Amino acid sequence: MTMENKYDDPVFFEKYSQMDRSQEGLSGAGEWQTLRSILPDFAGKRVLDLGCGYGWHCIYAAEHGARSVLGLDLSEKMLEVARRKTSQPQVEYRRGSMEEAAFPSGSFQVVLSSLALHYVEDYPALVRKVREWLSPGGDFVFTCEHPVFTAQGPQDWEYGEDGSIRHFPVDRYFLEGKRDACFLGEHVVKYHRTLTTLLETLLENGFVLLHVKEPQPPAEMLSRPGWADELRRPMMLAVAARRL
Repeated sequence: MTMENKYDDPVFFEKYSQMDRSQEGLSGAGEWQTLRSILPDFAGKRVLDLGCGYGWHCIYAAEHGARSVLGLDLSEKMLEVARRKTSQPQVEYRRGSMEEAAFPSGSFQVVLSSLALHYVEDYPALVRKVREWLSPGGDFVFTCEHPVFTAQGPQDWEYGEDGSIRHFPVDRYFLEGKRDACFLGEHVVKYHRTLTTLLETLLENGFVLLHVKEPQPPAEMLSRPGWADELRRPMMLAVAARRL
């Protein structure tokens, strides 16, 4: 299977490296306060981070007592940055796709994924794998782009003649599948699925839902350019589930 690896494209990676979340870490991510509120206790846990990027969540888990943390990402450029930023000896980074990853049953007690699942074509297959990798009672916590945000495809506002934002278009909501999105001015392939698919797939595969949240940027970030507009439509979804 050939995986798109946009983050190793030099132009795209340079643009990504200038984002608030890249420059400031977790404090620069608008969804972080919401995600942090639904994370499990990491003390003594074996943790897997799918699509670990710069490794911010791996570092956080290690700082909060995780026994071991494995960060998996397809982008070597992302992993190079993660390795430079990480000093905790219990954190390991490995290049690979989450779709092709294989681990023994019960290898982890926590599986995390931050803003990566919308790049996965076969979400139900990945959920089944995550369940297999988790020990009973293990936690699966992820953020992904909200179905309202992914539905139409381009992921941009509708603008008036004067260039002001009119509204955010939602179209083809129930037609799941591949979308040609524009992220940081670059073409990126993503996959749209409904809220029903995202949540029911977990329930059908032996998980119970602990939290379902739609992150909003915190008040202190609303003065930044463009951030107040994030209150006009949901961009992200945060879910915490537990394996039975």
